Amino acid sequence: MGESKASSMFGAGSAMLREVIAAPLERVRRRSAAPAPGQDDSVNTIIESEIIPRLLMAHGGGSGGAGNGARPRLRRGRGIRPEDASRFALLPLRLEAACLIEEVDAFIAEGASVETICIDLLAPAARMLGEMWDRDECDFLDVTMGLWRLQEVMREIAARSPAELGGLCIPRSALFSPMPGDQHNFGTLMIEEVFARGGWRSEALVRPERRELLDRLARQPYDLVGLTLARDCPSAALANLIKAMRAASANPHIMVLVGGRMINENPGLVIEVGADGTGVDALAALEVANALVEKAAVRDLNLG
Repeated sequence: MGESKASSMFGAGSAMLREVIAAPLERVRRRSAAPAPGQDDSVNTIIESEIIPRLLMAHGGGSGGAGNGARPRLRRGRGIRPEDASRFALLPLRLEAACLIEEVDAFIAEGASVETICIDLLAPAARMLGEMWDRDECDFLDVTMGLWRLQEVMREIAARSPAELGGLCIPRSALFSPMPGDQHNFGTLMIEEVFARGGWRSEALVRPERRELLDRLARQPYDLVGLTLARDCPSAALANLIKAMRAASANPHIMVLVGGRMINENPGLVIEVGADGTGVDALAALEVANALVEKAAVRDLNLG
């Protein structure tokens, strides 16, 4: 694949990668002693909203397949056991990127897909670094270098593991957004990346206002909109937003997916709030979306 998408975004030099990761962490360090009123600059917030998205941006499948009308077949592959993920999470503190890649290659050799590595190994490791900093178990330099090493690992496996292309199809479009007012967008960016690798023309909003979300849906006839909920919210508020999205959408038949811990713990909410489906994780959501698309295609064919 040559230079990955991340190369143009971050530059070829390791020094620039370190700077990209260190800058938001330095902001945490400066403000930790006297946080501004209402300022949420904890290390975990920074890792969720800024660092992990940069990790995902290096996951170079992107929407290239979609542009050629092909749908990549994403593989869940062999799962990664929680104890293996916990062991790996400590390694970025003491191993260089080359050694971490060897560890990741061992998981891939055992059947784990690139998507599984991203969702179940690298992202949890980034979170673990933030938790360790919060507990004063590592310092600023440790976290910066650990995250930089994870970035290098993601760049490497993405560059040599392009998505597998399946049969030709018309690419579908999707818009993903956190619930307006939600400060955490990791789930939104994760699912957008997985859908892009799955052949969808996907976009993601970051910390949108309600009006911004509705305006975007009104301007473009997306096939699907996905809402990610990082925290609980009243089901009535979610139902109200979904009703407003359907009313505003330029596509009268838009499909709506919802996801997050609140939905996973009570799947019955999907019907209650007026959504079309959910998935326990990004890959499951992609499978549900593809099934909904195929069902809609059959319906339209029968109506025609």
